[in-house]
Amino acid sequence: MGVTKTGTLLLSSMLVIALAGCGGGNSNTGNAGASAPAAGNSTAAPEATATDAPEELIPVKIALDWTPNTNHTGLYAAKELGYYAEEGLDVEIVQPGAAGSDTMVTSGEAQFGISAQEALTLARLQDVPLVSIAAIIQHNTSGFAAPKDRNIKTPKDFEGKTYGGWGSPAEQAAMKAIMDPESGDVSKVKLVNIGEADFFTAVKRDIDFAWIFYAWTGVEAELRGEPLDMLYLKDYAPQLDYYTPVLTTSEKEIAEHPEVVKAFLKATTKGYQYAIDNPEEAATVLSDAVPELDPKLVLASQKWLSPKYKDDAARWGEQKLEIWKNYADWMYGLKLLDKPLDAESTFTNEFLPEGQ
Repeated sequence: MGVTKTGTLLLSSMLVIALAGCGGGNSNTGNAGASAPAAGNSTAAPEATATDAPEELIPVKIALDWTPNTNHTGLYAAKELGYYAEEGLDVEIVQPGAAGSDTMVTSGEAQFGISAQEALTLARLQDVPLVSIAAIIQHNTSGFAAPKDRNIKTPKDFEGKTYGGWGSPAEQAAMKAIMDPESGDVSKVKLVNIGEADFFTAVKRDIDFAWIFYAWTGVEAELRGEPLDMLYLKDYAPQLDYYTPVLTTSEKEIAEHPEVVKAFLKATTKGYQYAIDNPEEAATVLSDAVPELDPKLVLASQKWLSPKYKDDAARWGEQKLEIWKNYADWMYGLKLLDKPLDAESTFTNEFLPEGQ
């Protein structure tokens, strides 16, 4: 399945085109809140009872950014273990339509969605009223990956090699950002548009390296016995340590139903904390909910990813202004954005539960 950086950023590019005519005003939602300590270790999987939840549940839809994978485990845990029901919500998890999750949230087809900082940065500059309400993973786990036999050990080794991507200027900009400090010349990299071609097929056929999320494609490579050299973006350029993926909602949802946003995030936080504390059990929850997934890959991916959901943050989901600002300022400096981003209105920590 295509849980790659290629897929995420291709959707990011598509959504800006799709959403350009859908935007509303930019009301400032702020980015609130003091940090709070993480919740204690949870080993049980309590299920909601009839007395735990209200008699009538509020229907809520969340649109994924791609096909289900371990980026989404906390959502499935919150649903399957009854955490959403405990908060009075009947949550439906859906895959995005052709227009993408951001369009679904903006139009009101879904109250919540999964996106990425790159996508929201572009969308907000088109006056699309989306807001990031939680960082699903605290640090960027994506990077450029190549089979070991290509001997790509540093960014300078990209020279003379063939990169498979989707034709966005952001790709070459990211490559340049990590090559320049090592005196690498990005013009010596051959760029090939492979669209959504399978990574493992593409590197055997016509490319040397691509942009992936290690938690899925990298872990799959390990299971296949096809080890990769992985150059994480965050290790070479701090401005590329951005939030991907993130949970989103609309300014309208925040203004009209703040109690639903708060309840959704309370249960979702509990779901991700369960996945942090219980990776094996959480993998089983995801595999049972989405039986078409390879359970061996889900388990291995979950073990790798669970510690990275919260990582060094004070609580799961916490977002920092400098992370949003650094990436947008870098893109603006490269003239890939038409104007600076109002980063403070793009995200909020206001609805994250205290004491998690």
